[in-house]
Amino acid sequence: MALRCHFNEHWVGANGNPAGGVSSGRGFTISWQNGPLSTGGVRREPNGAFVEDVIQAVIRRIEFYQSSQFRCDENADADALGFLQEAARRLDDRTKDRESRLVEGTHQI
Repeated sequence: MALRCHFNEHWVGANGNPAGGVSSGRGFTISWQNGPLSTGGVRREPNGAFVEDVIQAVIRRIEFYQSSQFRCDENADADALGFLQEAARRLDDRTKDRESRLVEGTHQI
């Protein structure tokens, strides 16, 4: 399958941690979150997109197709939608784990 994303630039901060970046392709541009959401115990507003947000947007778009004349088995819950929903669940589990360990929003592992 041909990759349709025309451009990816992923940034790394001074400490070597992922820091943000830009992905773009036909009809979309994503500016990724740059830096942690919590610095010195102070929570800041997001400045970019998160992978979870993009996955949710794709889920909603495929659900939209499924409610139209373009529904198909390949989009159904057992296929594309199912895999995307599982990815969203796994990322949510990761977030809940990080929250329980009080490291969510930081670069702590």
